Amino acid sequence: MKIAVNTRLLIHNRLDGIGRFACETLKEITCTHPEHQFYFIFDRKYDERYIFSKNVTPIVISPQARHPLLYLLWFEISIPLLFSKLKPDLFLSPDGYLSLGTSVPSVDVIHDLNFEHYPADLPWADRLYYQKMFPRFARKATRLATVSEFSRNDISTRYGIDPAKIDVVYNGANDLFKPISESEKANVLKRFSQGLPYFFFVGTLHPRKNLVNLFKAFDLFKETDSNSQKLLISGAKMWWTEEIRLAYETMKYRSDVIFTGRVSDEELAQLMASAMALTYVSYFEGFGIPILEAFQCETAVITSNLTSMPEVAGEAALLVDPFSVESIRDAMKVISSDEKLRKSLINKGIKQKELFSWRSSAEKLYKTMELAYSESVRK
Repeated sequence: MKIAVNTRLLIHNRLDGIGRFACETLKEITCTHPEHQFYFIFDRKYDERYIFSKNVTPIVISPQARHPLLYLLWFEISIPLLFSKLKPDLFLSPDGYLSLGTSVPSVDVIHDLNFEHYPADLPWADRLYYQKMFPRFARKATRLATVSEFSRNDISTRYGIDPAKIDVVYNGANDLFKPISESEKANVLKRFSQGLPYFFFVGTLHPRKNLVNLFKAFDLFKETDSNSQKLLISGAKMWWTEEIRLAYETMKYRSDVIFTGRVSDEELAQLMASAMALTYVSYFEGFGIPILEAFQCETAVITSNLTSMPEVAGEAALLVDPFSVESIRDAMKVISSDEKLRKSLINKGIKQKELFSWRSSAEKLYKTMELAYSESVRK
């Protein structure tokens, strides 16, 4: 097969959850299926490390698609023009976007519908584009994939898609995430948290990541904290809203909040492995890769009891109500004071992580691609 792939989110040192999904699954699929020719389609100069094997041909087309108007130009004009020359047998889009202007059979990976549930969290132009186009993408796709049973049910219900058309392809976690020695942990604490223990958050600083309530909960926790805990926030301030800013600036203990900015994968793995606990209390997630990363690092997890997070965490995390500051605060208090419980959660996490791997993700995504191609041939 000639397989065209939307790889515009493969940007070195800027992989978010969706970019990580694309990177890890495509690496596995292209290397294990040399019988196919893959065309990776970028919207800017690409990094050679994402050309995973000899059967990958990179193609750059303009414009750089980072705004709704540019999405339309890239997907509805540039992509159809390319496909008229390339004539691929299948189009794989790991980030949910498709081209309505082409008849090439397609596999669309829609990770979640957060924009349908919390539209106010997005700029109006993005919100309008997502709400207008994604239902059309879902109906256009030959087959859909998503990253959790929660998202599968959500897409099916919201867009009226037959669930038999949607395959669940769980995320995995990078092998960089693993336990480290006590001396290594001490060095990380010295470098990042003034030598003190810390709770850890990682992710794009977006409203749905619930930093407002995390800041408030940490402030309450600090009133009874006897261990001088810090709160480390790792991620880019792409969506640093006025509400998040005010929540931070009105904190009594804001001097104990440390922003690392975006760090390398290696540093991120060390930060995760050295944390007292991951505090990942989003109010909406399609999956939640940091939960798996924490399990692999043998770090305790506090996460939300909503959407996909209980599905990923199983019994290996403290589940909290993300809309209750007190619920988050209470989990922090328990984790910091009850070493037996913390170790029990870590042991459960070691078992839970075995349910997920990028190799399994790639195998399932490839099966979806095979089904889409065979279904298109039968029509």
